[in-house]
Amino acid sequence: MLLVPKLNEQSGIPYYIQLYDYFTKAILGGALESGTRLPSIRRLAALCGISATPVELAYQQLAAEGFIASRPRSGYYILPVHSSGSAADSGERPRQAGRPITPRDSRRFAFDFHISRNDFSLFPHKVWRSLYQEQLANADLLQYGDPQGEPALRQSIAAHLRRFRGLSCTEEQIIIAGDQYTLCSLLCLLLKDRVSALGIEDPGYHLLPAAFKRSGYRIMPVPLEEDGLNLDKLHDSGADAVYLSPSHQFPRGMAMPIAKRLALLEWARSTGGYIIEDDYDGEFRYHGRPIPALQGLAEGSPVIYMCSFAQSVAPALCIHYMVLPEELLPLYHSLRSELYLEHSASRLHQIALHYFMERGYFEQHLRRMRLLYQRKHDALLRSIRQHFGDSALLSGTDAGFHLLLTLTAPGAGSAKELAAAAEAEGIRVTPMSYTWWDQPDRDEPVFILGFAGIAEELINEGIRRLAGVWLR
Repeated sequence: MLLVPKLNEQSGIPYYIQLYDYFTKAILGGALESGTRLPSIRRLAALCGISATPVELAYQQLAAEGFIASRPRSGYYILPVHSSGSAADSGERPRQAGRPITPRDSRRFAFDFHISRNDFSLFPHKVWRSLYQEQLANADLLQYGDPQGEPALRQSIAAHLRRFRGLSCTEEQIIIAGDQYTLCSLLCLLLKDRVSALGIEDPGYHLLPAAFKRSGYRIMPVPLEEDGLNLDKLHDSGADAVYLSPSHQFPRGMAMPIAKRLALLEWARSTGGYIIEDDYDGEFRYHGRPIPALQGLAEGSPVIYMCSFAQSVAPALCIHYMVLPEELLPLYHSLRSELYLEHSASRLHQIALHYFMERGYFEQHLRRMRLLYQRKHDALLRSIRQHFGDSALLSGTDAGFHLLLTLTAPGAGSAKELAAAAEAEGIRVTPMSYTWWDQPDRDEPVFILGFAGIAEELINEGIRRLAGVWLR
């Protein structure tokens, strides 16, 4: 029997978050079993004495994370989430280098839907300049810094990750670097005696697996299903580590549901393997709360968490970081001494960013950027539906900085031909084909459309012209 959630009006926590917390704890703790039918939105709202909106928001978030599913004309039901030996058995509850490829040419496009472009119209120039000038007055910051990253910034990052991404970590687990490749190279060294084969999402992001391949690791492409990585294929691959983006898969954009996340953790436990979680855009979800990171689902998590400030602040800061499992920290410190590691991210930027976070500017900036990117995301959806109609399918929506457009018009042509035709009209789009690991010649008309960098007022005209080129 479902007990009516007790909501605290005085806590200051929105009702929909209180409801979400109640149901996740009850489901993961086993108090609510798989298959249980939840009250309708109106019924639960009446029982709690609140409006229907918080209940609807809570149900939407639970559905997005794979805790519940809606059945037509039947209602919401709890999905199976428990996996033998998983975090669910102990009652634990869930706790963002831009995407490739960085533009290399100097060509100007009237309508640029490239994925690696950002919008800096809301960048807090005055605040950042003031914080940075503060650090210039500190002569000590011109000395060599901590190779692991400035302790103050690591503390700020750890606090942010615990509060907003659901991680279970301390500042001692965080390693800061100036670019993704430096972190990838460190991982190659850290795991060389523990891992021989790396499973990767196919299609997916290639920087990390390319670095691992160069270091002698075997790369095992694993296909995707509708809800993320195919775990049966992962088991069969013989991989002893896996690299993936579970909160918003690149490039296809699906979110891995809770049941599959717990099963993935069980795979790591049973094989002694590691999970490398790329959370490149996890803080940017536009309808519902951000989905908590995989790392925080279990104590002693075998997850190596990777993220950066490239999209959330600016790529020019060159501040990337990873969170290591505690068991790998002695290996890192041994490497640090052996290789005479030095700081690779500017100390001035690191300390300025620390104060940017500590004084609340970062959280404020994230809220403003989410609203800006949400408007662009929604404008792009509307424009594609208006100008392409049934001639295109959309996927990977509601989060991140891109979506996928699949052209379904008969005889549309190859992706290369279509991209070239668009470029001739001043429109830049990116075929998805380069994201396949072993199949670089695939040329289906599937395109990655980035919306972060293009001006909001140009989106509709750009899509109208694109439809005119492709559907003529």
